[in-house]
Amino acid sequence: MVIRAGVITISDKGSRGEREDLSGQEIITLLKDIGVVIAQYKVIPDEKEEIRKALIDYADNKNLALIVTTGGTGVSPRDVTPDATLEVIDKEVPGMAEAMRREGAALTPHAMISRAVVGIRRNSLIVNLPGSPRAVRENLTVLLPALTHAIEKIRGDNSECAS
Repeated sequence: MVIRAGVITISDKGSRGEREDLSGQEIITLLKDIGVVIAQYKVIPDEKEEIRKALIDYADNKNLALIVTTGGTGVSPRDVTPDATLEVIDKEVPGMAEAMRREGAALTPHAMISRAVVGIRRNSLIVNLPGSPRAVRENLTVLLPALTHAIEKIRGDNSECAS
């Protein structure tokens, strides 16, 4: 199965060209390494409505199997990525978000304040990641073993899950 993905970096400074997007590039590298095709990429500001529109576009219009965001998952006032994601998903996949927080907390206590969400819109898996390249690598690496299986199921594979 070829997985087509979109990457959205959510950063006020990045969207203004004041900061290089290292986190988005880290996602692209990690996904390409496992054979994922990066079909879309953009950098947008921490604005809930822009995030909502980008997620809806990637899921509904571009029909991407995987949408990965980076940035805006914390507790500061401008961190609205999880809020926007919750508004557009049909259902959550809490185990994936919990796994990221659990593994992250083993490395830094700051992982406890992550509000990252993983969910499904139509037949797209949406994953929120933190905004630092290191945290992107740590969090996405946790999900990689289950990613293809999750996407196959979301996309309608009805084969048995048991080995």
